[in-house]
Amino acid sequence: MSLKEQLMADYKTAMKEHDVTTKETVNLVRAAIKQHEVDQKVALEDDADIVPIIKKQLKMRRDALADFEKAGRTDLLDGYNKEIEVLERYLPEEMSEEEILAAVEKIADEEGIERSMKSMGVMMKAAMAKLHGKADGSLVSKMVKEYLSK
Repeated sequence: MSLKEQLMADYKTAMKEHDVTTKETVNLVRAAIKQHEVDQKVALEDDADIVPIIKKQLKMRRDALADFEKAGRTDLLDGYNKEIEVLERYLPEEMSEEEILAAVEKIADEEGIERSMKSMGVMMKAAMAKLHGKADGSLVSKMVKEYLSK
């Protein structure tokens, strides 16, 4: 079942079960996908094209959490945490720090990249090309810095 089909099935299930948080969150994701399709004049059928849209929605909610905490709006925190849980269900499992570090070491060996901070740009470009969609970019950057600074 494709991610689009899964979202539609979960939307219907949430409506039947009166799960308002899941229904609204899934509906917002479906709307974001539809908006992307309209803006780009494409039909997104591949899950790899839909994952970045879900990640963007997830990032928006995580950023809002920090803002709510600063403003003392604890009443909104629970709802956004539930939405984050719903969104995370649709994302593939991301790599751990250890897996990323091992991949970075392998990439450096394969590409013959010098182990110094001067190689940061080249290393990041190669690492993100291989790990795109499998690992968070900020975590990859952290692991590349750790690898190059050893």
